[in-house]
Amino acid sequence: MASLEHLARSYFAPGLLEGKVALVTGGATGIGFQMARGLGSAGAQVVIASRTQEKLVRATEELRAEGADASWRTLNVRDAEEVERVVDLLVEQTGGIDVLVNNAGGTFPSRAENFSLNGWRALVDLNLNGTFYCCRAVGGRMIERGEGGKIVNIVVGTWDRSAAGIVGTGSSRAGVAHLTRTLAVEWAQFGIQVNALAPQYMTPGAAEMYGEEVDAFITSSTPAGRWARPDEVGAWAVILASSMSDYLTGASIALDGGNSVGVGINFRGTAVLPED
Repeated sequence: MASLEHLARSYFAPGLLEGKVALVTGGATGIGFQMARGLGSAGAQVVIASRTQEKLVRATEELRAEGADASWRTLNVRDAEEVERVVDLLVEQTGGIDVLVNNAGGTFPSRAENFSLNGWRALVDLNLNGTFYCCRAVGGRMIERGEGGKIVNIVVGTWDRSAAGIVGTGSSRAGVAHLTRTLAVEWAQFGIQVNALAPQYMTPGAAEMYGEEVDAFITSSTPAGRWARPDEVGAWAVILASSMSDYLTGASIALDGGNSVGVGINFRGTAVLPED
């Protein structure tokens, strides 16, 4: 049977999101760009947003070259008033936002005893507060319009388990996972599905950030033996933004090749059974 990733990348993708407007925060680079690419390939009108105009322009040009209906908007998700202004403007220009992907975020690898208070505040403000500001602004407009919608919040694979060295990232993203479940319950009555996606995908800067040792550990401890591919991340953005996920809400999906469940115990050789 064909996988959902295959369906989203192939004959289900063209036109699947035709007429839909999707806002992707942090959409100019890395995971955000791959999700914007997937949404655009499925026919959505994609608006990518981040703080850096230069990166936005370059990413938008690349998306348009691939045939996507793409545009950009500068946005600092940590500024609640700016989020409200930008969302109002986009709603006025497009008629309404159907899909919100909250990808804007960051990480500062550090052990807890060395983690600065400013670093802690920055990550909570960016990862958790920024996600809430965008959910509140876009979700509120979805409720007012009365046509439902899809919200996809990006978390990390370690949001529900311990991981030394990323106390700020894990804690703030765990808050996003809880926010996802809460909004799913509150907004189901309005036809809004809210889900979280935890992709294990090495962005261009991650190899330099974590190093070859971490890369080797991840691949060896992941049953699939690799990181997620960019197209797989984009495919799941399409799945969660489309009618394929109409009955899925409040979920946190680990797109990690089984890393979160571990390699398990693999008994090899001849089994020794007790005699009758």
